[in-house]
This record gives sequence, C-alpha cells and structure tokens, in this order.
Amino acid sequence: MAALSRLPTTRDVLLFPLRDLNPTRIFPIVTIGLIAVNILVFFWQPADDPIAEENFLYERAAIACELTTGDPLSDAEIAGGECSDNDGNPAFPDKNVWLAALVSMFLHGSLGHLLSNMWFLWIFGNNVEEAYGTGGYVLMYLVAGLGATAAFVFANPDTTVPLVGASGAIAGVLGAYLVLFPTHRVLTLFFFIFVHVPAGAYLALWFFLQFAYQQHGVAWEAHVGGFIIGVLLTLPLRSVLLARVRRLHQPTPQLRMFR
Repeated sequence: MAALSRLPTTRDVLLFPLRDLNPTRIFPIVTIGLIAVNILVFFWQPADDPIAEENFLYERAAIACELTTGDPLSDAEIAGGECSDNDGNPAFPDKNVWLAALVSMFLHGSLGHLLSNMWFLWIFGNNVEEAYGTGGYVLMYLVAGLGATAAFVFANPDTTVPLVGASGAIAGVLGAYLVLFPTHRVLTLFFFIFVHVPAGAYLALWFFLQFAYQQHGVAWEAHVGGFIIGVLLTLPLRSVLLARVRRLHQPTPQLRMFR
C-alpha cells in the first residue's frame, strides 16, 4: 500500500471547490501540461496486476527509508516493512532514490486520487502560473513538491511505504494562492448549497484540516510541508508577482485609425 499524497475531496471536508472567481489573461500552458503529464503517467502505470503495480511503485516511487539511508530497499526490508542500513541485496539495484523523489510527484494510487489532485491544480494553478510566469511557476511547483517529500521523510524517516501523488506540489500552489489572492472568492459546494468563500478562509480551513483529519495512508505531512514552502517562496515576491498580474490585466490600448 502506498502513502498517498492526496488533497481532500467532498467526503473529507464537505466544502468542495467548483471554481475560483479570479479570471486570468493567459493560457495556462504549464498547468494544463502538468495535468496532461499526470494523466498520461497514470495510464502508463500497471493497473491490472496488483503485484506488478506494487513492484512498479517500489521500483520508481520515493520511499522515506531509501532517502534516509541513500540506498534502495532490500527484499527483506520490503517484506518486513522495517528500515535497516544493512539488510541484504537491494530489490531494485538500479533505482536512483533521489530521482524517485521527482518521479513520485507524477504517480497516483487510483483514478480518484488522480482526479482529486488535478481538480485542485486546475482551479488554483492558472492564477499562480499567471503571477509567476512559465519558468518561475515550474520552478516553484517542483521546489514545493520536493520540499513536501522532504517534510514527509523528516516526519517518517524509517517508513518503507512508497510515497505517491502530486498534492505536495499542488499544496505549494495553494500556499502561493493564499499569499497572492486571499480576498478572491471560491465558489464551493457546501452539502447541497453553493457558497462563495474568500480564498484566504477556504485555504486556511484546508490547511487546518490536514492536522484535524490525519487519515491512515494519506501523507498529510507532505501537504503541510508543500503548503508552507509555497507560502514562504511567495511572500517575499508578492509585490513583484502582483505587479506582473496587474500589467497583464491592463486594458489593451486601441489602435488609432488614420484615413
């Protein structure tokens, strides 16, 4: 079983975001690209054979024990679920445990896991991409994702369970959105009622729920770490990023026509 880096859905919080009321002037090429890559990778993962799927994750996903020791897990560690510095030959000797930290950000444990993460990225990612620009957004996303993995490893250094999911990186996007657009409204479904909630309140609630509902098998530490990194990266850049957004939203001057 993998430790899922998964954002809460209606079942978790009963306050599900439908869209944000924060239009952009760009085509969110990076956000759409990230969603496409995550979907393609998911359907590339073996799904029909549980044993093949488990081996796939152990071979390619980040594992806290491996990142702590610097070595791939042995067969004994996988079978026993206990981390050891010296416990036999590695099960996957060619595995690059550091590259796996990046790969894990594009792996998902189920279709619901994938859809939940991609929905949050679709709603909040385009505005953060507009503020950061293409290159800055990619860098922020990757740094938040890797930092989220580091937070999970720090909290669970000896676990031998694969860590999969994009929500550590997406939590960084949420943290950036909170800093940049706290007063913009998010249209949410609360039970069966549509409610407009300030983004600051919605995202603060989301952050609080990571501590309040620590579900088994969900890597809430990665969510918290990614969110905090998104906030810390964005706070010192806030004025510059918002100035960029204002420039993009300035009315385009009409051309004067001459006869």
